[in-house]
Amino acid sequence: MALFTSLAALSPAAAQSSPGETATAAIFDRLLESPPALRLFLKAMPKGGDLHNHLGGTPYAEDYLRWAAEGDMCVDETGTHVVPPPCPADRKVKRLGERAPFAFTRLVDALSTRGVQQGVGANDASGHTQFFSSFERFGTTGAEAEAGSMTVARQVAAGDRVAYLELIHNPAALISATLGMADTPLGVDGLAAFHERVMKDARPIIDRAMAELDRNEAAARKTLACDGTAPDPGCGVAVRYLAWGWRDLPPAQAFASLILAFALADRDPRYVGVNIVQPEDWVIALRDYDLHMAMIRFLAERHPRVHRSLHAGELALGLVPPAALRDHIRKALDAGAERIGHGTAIAFEDDALATMQRMSRQGVAVEVNLSSNAVILGVKGDAHPLRLYRQVGVPTALSSDDQGILRTDMTHEFMRAAREQGMRYADLKQMARASLQYAFIEGPGLWEPGHPGTMVAPCALALSDPKCRVFAKSSPKAALQIELEDEFRKFEDITAPTLRDLVGN
Repeated sequence: MALFTSLAALSPAAAQSSPGETATAAIFDRLLESPPALRLFLKAMPKGGDLHNHLGGTPYAEDYLRWAAEGDMCVDETGTHVVPPPCPADRKVKRLGERAPFAFTRLVDALSTRGVQQGVGANDASGHTQFFSSFERFGTTGAEAEAGSMTVARQVAAGDRVAYLELIHNPAALISATLGMADTPLGVDGLAAFHERVMKDARPIIDRAMAELDRNEAAARKTLACDGTAPDPGCGVAVRYLAWGWRDLPPAQAFASLILAFALADRDPRYVGVNIVQPEDWVIALRDYDLHMAMIRFLAERHPRVHRSLHAGELALGLVPPAALRDHIRKALDAGAERIGHGTAIAFEDDALATMQRMSRQGVAVEVNLSSNAVILGVKGDAHPLRLYRQVGVPTALSSDDQGILRTDMTHEFMRAAREQGMRYADLKQMARASLQYAFIEGPGLWEPGHPGTMVAPCALALSDPKCRVFAKSSPKAALQIELEDEFRKFEDITAPTLRDLVGN
């Protein structure tokens, strides 16, 4: 048996090649040497979904500072943190933006990785440190920030030809309840009793969380004029949420956060799953990794409808001791992960090939965050495992992670996949399709499970078949996938040919 599976056998793009796709792929190949021309091509290309998108990291620093200015917020004495008023007039965020452009620039660099990516302060802080410290510098940026983030996320996605978002987001009610939990000793043997105690008080917390999301979504829809005669294109982006737990809090608080995340996802249909966040290399996260996986297994048994996408393997050689690289992805699979976020350290795991073959066999996709991995971990180019995953047949989907903090967008992620990872047009198309096939949005998918390239029976003859359209009405996932196929046809038959003039002779 061959060590690696042929990509051609796994690719719906290859299985359903058309003259339009072939011609489009030829244009793509000719544009590869011109990043600006390739950007035009990829900007117009349909991209499916973004499955790994932290809502709080989606807006750019300038968005947060606009909301801070509207809320009369201040900048601290160091010029690197947003803080509540009062403050002298010259430290008002609004005044800073209008009259102190260099100070404003410094603040933007503090609230993102922009400066580090350009070499500013690179000797003082790693990309990892700058990235994770950026969040604490936003402070309380005004009441409009959360609804504003939902607005921005939809607008950016629509402009990037992204049709579906799974936003990693916790309402404030969950966060405050978690941080208000007492820090008490907790081990595997105490999970059941602790779970029972937390669930006794969980319902009003979940009620507040759902009401909060109602208000923020309504505010975002109003800003986007979704119910008006000229709605913003962002209104057409389908959105679902993933609730999250903390991995760098003491065990009782970490488990409480996961209990509430699972409970919210089980009650609110807008939440399609859960995740676990914070740096995987921090002290508590490493120490309690096995305990966290036990917590997730425990909760998955009690909430079987709740999907799980777990950050795992967001590590690199040198960031942590070698022993910490040996098994995090495998253990996440053992805990029931249906998707893996990042998975960057796969090559350092024991029995890595067996783990990847298991992922391929079970249909566990990897959410690939190229800019994030480059900036935070220093893993890029040939060192990145994207091609390795695909060689073994593991489903992969490109995603943005925290596009505002990282100063990226989905088009740029597709650019990196093409120019740094050698992905061709068919590969990018396959990953766009995979992003919807492995999304947690409700309903069966367009492709036969385990048989990419083969459409389910109602759509086997044609996407325009009435039976296929009836099927789409019963499945939000299938509806998005059929829309993506329609968009690919338009792109390949109409849009891409207009770019032939960029190819040259």
